[in-house]
Amino acid sequence: MHPLTHLAIIWAAVFVAVVAAKKTRLTPVLFFLFAGFALVNLGIVPTESDLFIREFAELGIIFIMFALGFEESPDNFLASMKRSWGIALFGALGPFAITYVIADYIWNDINVSLMCALAMTATAVSLTMVSLRSEGLQNSVVATRVMTSAVIDDIGSLVAVAIVVPLAVGGEPLSMAGVAAAAGKAVAFFVIVTVVGGWVFPHRLRGWISRVPLLGHYGMMHLLSFDEGRHATISILLVALVVGLLASVFGFHPAVGAYMAGLIIKEEYFDIGDAPGIVQEAASVTSNVYAESKEIVKTGLTPSVYAETKRIVDTAAFSLIGPVFFVDLGAKIVFDADLFTSVLPYAVMLFAGLFFVQVSTAGLAARYTGAMTWHQSLMIGFGMLGRAELAFVVMDIAYVQNNILPPEAFFTLMIAAFFLNITVPIAIRWWRPYYIAAEASGE
Repeated sequence: MHPLTHLAIIWAAVFVAVVAAKKTRLTPVLFFLFAGFALVNLGIVPTESDLFIREFAELGIIFIMFALGFEESPDNFLASMKRSWGIALFGALGPFAITYVIADYIWNDINVSLMCALAMTATAVSLTMVSLRSEGLQNSVVATRVMTSAVIDDIGSLVAVAIVVPLAVGGEPLSMAGVAAAAGKAVAFFVIVTVVGGWVFPHRLRGWISRVPLLGHYGMMHLLSFDEGRHATISILLVALVVGLLASVFGFHPAVGAYMAGLIIKEEYFDIGDAPGIVQEAASVTSNVYAESKEIVKTGLTPSVYAETKRIVDTAAFSLIGPVFFVDLGAKIVFDADLFTSVLPYAVMLFAGLFFVQVSTAGLAARYTGAMTWHQSLMIGFGMLGRAELAFVVMDIAYVQNNILPPEAFFTLMIAAFFLNITVPIAIRWWRPYYIAAEASGE
């Protein structure tokens, strides 16, 4: 099959999957995976993807992780960490521990158990937010806590992936020296990214650093404002790829770097009115589009640059390039009745364990470390059940790229993740009347 024909089929399947997701109010990721599964098992696409599709899919997950980081405000994230750290910590440690125990009981392989545990640690915040929005709870305190906790989980999972994957790929048993070396590389990478985000990107610097040539006078805003912001999108995507390549130099997946690149790029960098020599012509170009927007009140802000850049990034990540990753991953699941039958009990066991541990640990942490009420805590527990982007990134790294997971483990994780994602909207809808009643009574 010609690679472009293969890509055309994938894009057609993506469109169908998006329609199905809209109708069912479930995350599109589920339908992307199912689309790949259906295409390969119906013989429409080959079982072994062409190099072009594999590289395109790799670029897709880099776009997705960058878009997720770009969407998160680092200031909001840091401000809410104090209230959400317990939910994130215990809501991640519980699922990690129960998955590791179950996987170790089934396969008795430390590398397999670690990768399974990593895959099932991070919460799918997009699925939860869609479910809360459908119930009119997107602006509730529950939504805020789930969002912040999930982001902390994601960052913690990325750090763990950065440390564990090189050890697992190396095939060497875990040792203090190996863990220390991997941890040192992870710390070095995140320190470099932090320095870039805190001292290189900003352009309003004070103190001794303001006197450093170039660094003290130019920042990310100057790059984004070049040619009146017309090339802002390619500029930040270049940053994402460069930081992703930096992550690969340290032995980590480029998606780790892409996420961190998105996290350190702030909306204020698009305020090109502060950059010298920039002519503000965006108002005359896009005034009809934004004239009625109440949000465009910031002095000097050129909303067209930030809004258009974010729109392009989101389109590439979630509609154009990113979904190819999930469809191609789903195409790795060639149906085998015997294999499916053999792993189904394992998947049910993993689902049941994760459901109980995730809801209880996140709920108890919300109650006793986040000062939430019981009805809010339980809603947070339900909201932390989903598994999507980062879970499938870990599965792809472990199963497709490095052959750490056996097919049985891969199928078990996929089925368990599917059950968990189906449970999220059902549980939130079931608990909503009790939640609303308790909120109204002030309990």
